Amino acid sequence: MSLLPEPRYPTVPQLVASARWLAAEQPGLCAFRQVGASRAGRPLHLLSVGRSRRAVLVVAGAHANEPTGGPTLLSLAERVVHERGLRSGTSWHFLLCADPDGASLHRTPAPRSLLDYHLGFYRPVSAEQPEWSPAVLPPDRLPPETRTLTGVIDELRPYLQVTLHGTDLGGSWVQLTKDVPGLAEPFARSAARLRIPVETGASDAAGWPVSGPGVHVMPGPESGVPYPSLPDDARHSTWFHVHRYGGLTAVVEVPMWASDLVNDPAPHPAPAAALRQLARRLRRDAREVERVLAEVGTRLDLLDGPLPRAARWVLDLVPGLAADWTHTPPAGHTVAYVGSVDAFARRLPLRAAAMLLRTLRRTEDRAAPRLERLVATWSDAFAERFQARWVPLEHQVEHQSHTVVAAALRALERAE
Repeated sequence: MSLLPEPRYPTVPQLVASARWLAAEQPGLCAFRQVGASRAGRPLHLLSVGRSRRAVLVVAGAHANEPTGGPTLLSLAERVVHERGLRSGTSWHFLLCADPDGASLHRTPAPRSLLDYHLGFYRPVSAEQPEWSPAVLPPDRLPPETRTLTGVIDELRPYLQVTLHGTDLGGSWVQLTKDVPGLAEPFARSAARLRIPVETGASDAAGWPVSGPGVHVMPGPESGVPYPSLPDDARHSTWFHVHRYGGLTAVVEVPMWASDLVNDPAPHPAPAAALRQLARRLRRDAREVERVLAEVGTRLDLLDGPLPRAARWVLDLVPGLAADWTHTPPAGHTVAYVGSVDAFARRLPLRAAAMLLRTLRRTEDRAAPRLERLVATWSDAFAERFQARWVPLEHQVEHQSHTVVAAALRALERAE
């Protein structure tokens, strides 16, 4: 893969400093405050622009390994400050980082390749993810980050919540908890102008109704789920908390590396057979990591820290997911969908290996070189299979920002 210019993803302290400065520069328009604290005591901050009761809430940093949301949030805040029309009768509120503890552990401020990205990879177990924890934990065990997020929603009662997400490699897509008519057109136009593929068969939205290419509407509770083994269900996430106030959530995904293989809507000639093959490879790759974990587990206490715990959690997902792909009819039948599942199948063992490797490197364990080879080989194979090309950071931010503004304007029409 070719070398990249130096994209600098800001750290949480840098985000906080920029937001604090913006609020100080515009004291009559902006407010900056702490709204909660993480499990480790790190503050959670909210930047507000405007004072109207009609509100938009933008959330960044819900997943530690998806760094584009931070700079997008800052770009949006500056745009709202300078464009009076965007805050005409609407206040905008920006939760700078929903999971600062996770962000402190994912360390790739300037990845030059997928290997660089994975060498600093961290993504916590679903019970520790602010948006997903309600899907797997009872209400009395929710982490403070989740309670802060839902508390902000209860306070603001936004007509639209936008949560900024991203993918390592693939395309861009949007997930909606309610349809937003007209969003697909500006979303597609922005993606085309910036050469970002639209992921028409995103495995995250398998089987969902489609509002337009790459724009998916989450099904209601009466619908089944495409992967029954997965413990987290989007319909029980914080995304639906806003519904009690008549609002909706838009999840805007943007890739760091793009692949034109994820937007092919042509029918796949044999999707069921392809998924069975992907399931076999997933099991095989996971066994490679399991063997290393079993070996080091006999001499090291690795299971208490966040990195090995997350690696173990990822590996525990594999048997059920592989069974879903083997025994359940495919949720999609396009080339794009099979490609998205292929990427999903590559991510899981690669992420588990990468997080375990970070632990072994700290202890200088003799199994580390074996994992280094796996992470390097799988990262390169991932990039080569999908013909990965870097999306300049400014393009990631521009596309995500444009989609957020389009969603806000069209959701407002829907609300009225």
